Amino acid sequence: MNARKKYSKEFKLDASSLVLNQQYTRSEAARSLEVDPNLITRWIKEHEQDNDGQAFRGNGKLTPEQEEIRQLKAKFRQLEMDKNILKEATVFLAKEIK
Repeated sequence: MNARKKYSKEFKLDASSLVLNQQYTRSEAARSLEVDPNLITRWIKEHEQDNDGQAFRGNGKLTPEQEEIRQLKAKFRQLEMDKNILKEATVFLAKEIK
């Protein structure tokens, strides 16, 4: 038995956007993304019925607060990496000056 393919929220929003904003037909969008046209139809319906930004929340069903925490953690990781890069650059420049 084949495992079900999972699509990210961004993928679903992009697929919906092809039809809603870029004048692709559903079958054209489905063909270009290699998905079933019925999926495109379902994603568009879910996107259009979404009133509170909760469409395509996925299996995790994150609340807005959980999503904010996830984003803040990602931002923190990025800032830590940036800080480490700056530290390494400072050490390198200090060696070059000597």
